[in-house]
Amino acid sequence: MPQGQLTYEVFVAPGIPTTVTDLPPDLDRRMWSPISSTLISGEQGAVLVDPLMTVSQADALIEWVAARGKRLTAVYVTHAHGDHWFGLGKVLKAFPDAHALALPHVVERMHAQASPAFVESFWNTRFPGQIPTDLVLPEPLDGNVIELEGHRLEAIPLGHTDTDDTTCLHVPALELVVAGDAVYNNVHLYLAESPAEGREQWLAALDVIENLDPRLVVAGHKDPQAADTVSAISETRAYIHAFAQLADEAASALDLYKAMLEIYPDRINRGALWGSARFALG
Repeated sequence: MPQGQLTYEVFVAPGIPTTVTDLPPDLDRRMWSPISSTLISGEQGAVLVDPLMTVSQADALIEWVAARGKRLTAVYVTHAHGDHWFGLGKVLKAFPDAHALALPHVVERMHAQASPAFVESFWNTRFPGQIPTDLVLPEPLDGNVIELEGHRLEAIPLGHTDTDDTTCLHVPALELVVAGDAVYNNVHLYLAESPAEGREQWLAALDVIENLDPRLVVAGHKDPQAADTVSAISETRAYIHAFAQLADEAASALDLYKAMLEIYPDRINRGALWGSARFALG
C-alpha cells in the first residue's frame, strides 16, 4: 500500500559552451542545451532521474539532492546519451544506498557511449577536462517498475526519439511523465540522429506519452523558466512537423536554419538547430 503522497522537483543544469567550430553566421560559439534531472520524493525516500553529464553538473546536483534530506534509493536513466548519465558514478558515491537502473536495451546502448574511443573522440573533444573518468553503467531493470514507498514508477519504452531506444518514466500517482529527450520544452530539438523515418518514430513516441494522459511533463532539455505542462508534447510535435516540411522546401542548411528561426525565434540554443539543419541538408 502507498505510504503517503509523492512530490517532484526538477534541477536544470544551465547550457554550457562546447568546442564545436561549425557555426551558423549569427553565432560565435556553439552551446550545449540545458539538461534536466528530476527528483521524485516520498516521505523518506526518493528516486532521481537522469544524473547529468559533467563533473561540475554532478557536484551541483549532488548538493541539491542532499539538501532535500531524502534517502536516495534509485537513479533511473531514460536513454543512452551521455549528457544524461555520465554523472552517475559521482552520484552513486555520494548516495551509496541508491541502485542505478535502466531498461536493458538502454544499458546495451550505453556501452557504446561509454567506450573509451567514443568518449575521447566525441565527449572529451567537446568538453575537455569536464567529463568524469569513473563512468558507471546502471543495472538492467528487471521488469519495468521501480517502487517508491508503495507507489509504482513505470519505465515506458519509446523507441527512437532524439536517439534510438529511449524511454520515459511514468508516475501515475502524480500524473507525471519524466520524458527524457522525447520532449523538449522551449529548447531547439536535437534532430541530428533523426532522418525522416526517425522523425516519424519520434512522433509515434509522443503519442505513447500523450496516451498516458499526464498532467505534468518534464522535458529532458527544458527552459528553466518553463512550466512542466503537458503542452510541451504538442509543441515538440509541432516543431518536428515544421522541421520536416521546411527541410523538404529548403535549398540549403542555412535556408532551413533561417526558416525555423522565423517560427521559433526565442527557443533556447539555436546551435542545436544548426546541427540539425546540417544533418538534414549537409
